[in-house]
Parts: sequence; C-alpha cells; structure tokens
Amino acid sequence: MSTFVLKGNFCFSKNQTELTTKENAYLVCEEGVCKGVYEELPEKYKSLPCHDYGEKLIIPGLIDLHVHAPQYTFRGLGMDLELIDWLNTHTFKEEAKYANLDYAERAYEIFVDDLMKSATTRACIFGTIHNEATLKLMEMLEDRGVKGYVGKVNMDRNSPEELCEESDSLSAQKTIEWIEEARNRFHKIKPILTPRFIPTCSDELMKKLESIQEKYHLPVQSHLSENIGEIEWVQELCPTTKFYGEAYNKFGMFGNKYPAIMAHCVHSTEAELELIAKQNVFVAHCPQSNTNLSSGVAPIRKYFNKGIKMGLGSDVAGGFDLSIFRAMADALQVSKLRWRLLDTNFTPLKLEEAFYLATKGGGQFFGKVGSFEEGYEFDAVVLDDSSFRTMRKLSVKERIERLIYLANDTCVVDKYIAGENVK
Repeated sequence: MSTFVLKGNFCFSKNQTELTTKENAYLVCEEGVCKGVYEELPEKYKSLPCHDYGEKLIIPGLIDLHVHAPQYTFRGLGMDLELIDWLNTHTFKEEAKYANLDYAERAYEIFVDDLMKSATTRACIFGTIHNEATLKLMEMLEDRGVKGYVGKVNMDRNSPEELCEESDSLSAQKTIEWIEEARNRFHKIKPILTPRFIPTCSDELMKKLESIQEKYHLPVQSHLSENIGEIEWVQELCPTTKFYGEAYNKFGMFGNKYPAIMAHCVHSTEAELELIAKQNVFVAHCPQSNTNLSSGVAPIRKYFNKGIKMGLGSDVAGGFDLSIFRAMADALQVSKLRWRLLDTNFTPLKLEEAFYLATKGGGQFFGKVGSFEEGYEFDAVVLDDSSFRTMRKLSVKERIERLIYLANDTCVVDKYIAGENVK
C-alpha cells in the first residue's frame, strides 16, 4: 500500500441519482484508502507525491459482477441462439477443454491480459468444474493485482458427460479441496461458491454446498430467471417451489446469512423480488447478454424502486464485450426500449443511475468500494478521452456521458486497485 495524491478531473457517485464532479482537483490515497477529493489540497497532504494527470478524467474502478472467464475464447459467436441451445452448442464444449491445464493457462492469459487493459478493477468470475484450471486463473489474477472472487463451478446433472461431475459427493470433495488451497495461496482473489444453475445441480449437491458454505462462510454466485425455457425447466425439476429463487433459498444460498449474486433476473416474479429485496441478494444486470440470447429486458427501474441491490455484468460470452462502459450504455438503451415498447409505468434509467450501478452499486458487494468518498478503498481508473475530437467545450459530466457511449476501454491509461498501480 502507498500514500499519494492524484490530480485531474474527477467523477464519482455518492448515491444513485447524482454524479459528483470536480475539475482540476486532488484525490488523496492513504495506505490504499480514499481520504477525499479536494479543490485545494490540504496543507497536511502537500508533502505527498502527486501524480498530475492534467486534463484526463479519473473515475472509480468499474465493477463486473458477472463474467465467465472460460467463455472469453468464443465471445461474439452463437449470438443467434437462445440460452439452452447456446450452452449446448458453444459453452459446454469449450469449458470441457479446461481439463487440459495447458489449454486453460493459454486461454486464461488472453482473458486476464484483456481484463487488465479494461476499466474493470473488481470482478466476480466463473471458472469451470476443474480445480487446477480454476486455481491457475486465480493465480494469474492475483499476480496482476486484481481483487475479486473466482468460483469453481459445480455441475452433477443435465450436463455433457465431460462436464458432469461423477457424483454430488465428488463435486463437494473437489470444492473443499479447491477452497482450502485457494485460501492458503491467495489474498486478493477469494473463492466464491458457484453452482452453475439449478438445472445442473441436484438437491443432494446443493445440500452439500450448503454445508460447505456454513463451514467456510463463503458468498455464492449463480443464475436466476434469465430465460423463459430455463424457468419452466426449473419448475419441472423443483415442483414444490413457487418460484426459481426458492430452489436456492431452501438450501440457504439466497442471501440473508451469506452474500449472494444472482445474474439476470429478467423474469423474476413479485414473490421472487420480495425475497431478493428482503435477503439483500445482489442482482447482476447483464443487458448485452440478455439481448444477444433473446432472454428479454430486466425491469431495472422496478428493482431500483424496491431497493434491490444491483450492479452490472458483462456476462462474457453471452455478452461479447468485457467493457463495463458498454454495459452502462446497453443498460441505458434497453431500459428505453422497455419503457417505450413494454411498460410506460417504469421510466428509463438515467446516466447517473447507470454510472452508479457500474461503480458504487456493484461495489457494495465488496464492501466500501466504488466511490471516492472518504473511507472507500482506493480503486481508480485514469481515462484519456482526447482522441474523441470535438469543437465543443465539454463539462466533466458530458465527457463521462460521451465515454460511456463511445469508449471501448482503449482510453484507459492508468489503473489503481486498493492503492496499487496495476497498469
């Protein structure tokens, strides 16, 4: 951890309805923690090293609450398929290859390199069922200074033979072995329980994962109410449940005692949403994936109104772009279409809300992350938007808005995670 000052043009969220912007200001980092943004640097900080970024923009690091690292190799393919067909045609065939550690290492090197070039500083990442490959991914991320969670996936039914673990007992045993090794080796990258989704996880396996969660106090990540066909399949598999979320909740893996992220929630019922809100389940909104796989448009305005905790996910490779700038733009655009075409009762997202989701909203899953308010962990991204030429004199907010719609992360020139420069 180091102590220093950044000078530049700042933009960050204190809440979901407004952006705080400061021109030619100073941001103080003290041992990896934000000490505030100042228009004039206080006397007590004037002796600190100051990195002057001139007219560049500085924002909190962006948060990706849902991404599949092994799927990065086929991003942009199969976008004419719906979820289940897409999984069978592309995803499962690719993930089976990660039994080969050499293949996994070469593939993950591409993913990690591109993640480091992006504006993302924290992420919740799916691996595969393979312990060695998942540990290799965690090692690569740890070495590059990324903070976040990685999950060894669990699957013991309704899966291709090469991806279906032999039994619920073996899946649980492998999970414990992976957790023990990960906890001993890594400090920045932490394990997160990752039952792929209910259709591929038997009740017996879910019971064992519940016991593992109780022992190790781990968060969980999975998928929820993404696709109509998927929801109908879960109802067939779990006929005693009233809605999809109950299939997780009956095993204690739906928030409340331990943090949980559920990706998508495109078609959640009112009862499901009530439980999500009550138990502080995080929703990972993945608008690009939901569009590509024809899943639908999640009613994010409704979720805001209910006080549900949310962030954004790239959901590569259902999504084809790692950029959370792109996720912000997609979230804004699909919310407008939903309002215009489906339900005028729920107004579209505003710029301020999309930025909040990408920073402080998703950052809540990691603690005090995603803002430059005092006491927050020091995650910052420096952006050079000078290549986007214009005759206009733009405010900081206007420059941020333009970056959201025009950027592909090539504007990232520096990146700090918990006070460490990782670029």
